[in-house]
Amino acid sequence: MDFILDHYENPRNAGSLNGDHEHTHSCDVKQNGGNPGCGDIITVCLKFNDGIIEDFKFEGEGCIVSQAGTSIISEIVIGKSKEEIMGMGPEVITEIIGEELALSRPKCSTLGIQTVKLAIKEFEKQEAKKEALG
Repeated sequence: MDFILDHYENPRNAGSLNGDHEHTHSCDVKQNGGNPGCGDIITVCLKFNDGIIEDFKFEGEGCIVSQAGTSIISEIVIGKSKEEIMGMGPEVITEIIGEELALSRPKCSTLGIQTVKLAIKEFEKQEAKKEALG
């Protein structure tokens, strides 16, 4: 539990998605995700380099599990290919936070990975449109 609290209190890769003048962070794709029922909301911002996630930023609010889970996922997906990530199941987070917590809060624990997958699908749609328009 200390590990999860640490990720919640000191989230990795969290930060403004708009960037400030010194640190402008440009996204290839920005995706919202959330469980409106329990007030968990996140926005992820992904930057790709040759099909690999090069950078990941997120903002959000909600329960400890959803926010810590997204922080943990951010560390896992940086450096991975879109295909690797699309092949990840909920066990990627379950193995880290423990089955008991993941099963008691499935939507919260998988919010991060689900939102990243939505972002990848959106990015691929954008890329296909660019190709179609030439």
